[in-house]
Amino acid sequence: MKKYEEAEIPAKITHLSGWRVNQDGIEKEFQFSDFKEAFAAMSHIALEAEVMNHHPEWFNVYNRLKVRLSTHDAGGVTDKDIRLAEKIESIVSK
Repeated sequence: MKKYEEAEIPAKITHLSGWRVNQDGIEKEFQFSDFKEAFAAMSHIALEAEVMNHHPEWFNVYNRLKVRLSTHDAGGVTDKDIRLAEKIESIVSK
């Protein structure tokens, strides 16, 4: 899978509100109403990530969830990351 050059990535994620490039990956922090809502989103994301065989790095404290995507085999951002970010956006926006 083709790794995007860092300069290419912003154009690839313009449709993904709030996502930013950081150290060979893309990241976004989400805030939910409470822990239960954050955990429900994480569970749904985990199931979709498993189907895609592409797993996020994430950090959760109470109602906040920080997600980082990078294709480790490629050493940076690929189409896999963009597709998973799109899926995460569709899950969180419901």
